[in-house]
Amino acid sequence: MKDQLRNNAHGRKPSNIFSLYVTGASPNSSRAITNLKNIFERYLGSQYELNIIDVYQQPQLVSKIDIVALPLLVRKMPLPERRLIGDMSDRDKVVRSLELSKVLHERD
Repeated sequence: MKDQLRNNAHGRKPSNIFSLYVTGASPNSSRAITNLKNIFERYLGSQYELNIIDVYQQPQLVSKIDIVALPLLVRKMPLPERRLIGDMSDRDKVVRSLELSKVLHERD
C-alpha cells in the first residue's frame, strides 16, 4: 500500500498531518481509510496530509511507533499528537477526538 497525501491548493505543506497504520487490505483497514478520507474532506477540505503505512510492507517505520492495536491513526500536526484506534466508523468520536469541528468553523 502506498503512502497517500493531499496538499492544499497553494502547494504548501498542509497544517493537518496524519499517519494511519494498517494491516494490508483487511476490511478494518479499508473501512478506516474510506472513513477518514470522507471525514477529512468534509472538515479539512484539501488542508490535510494522510500517510498510510502498511505495517507488513514497512516494518521499519512501525518500530518507531508504540502500536497497541490496528488500524491506528496518529495526528502528527497540529500538536499535541493524538491517537485513535479502530475503523474510524464513529464519525462524531473521530471529529471530537481530533478537534475537527474547530477547524471547520475556522474555515467558514
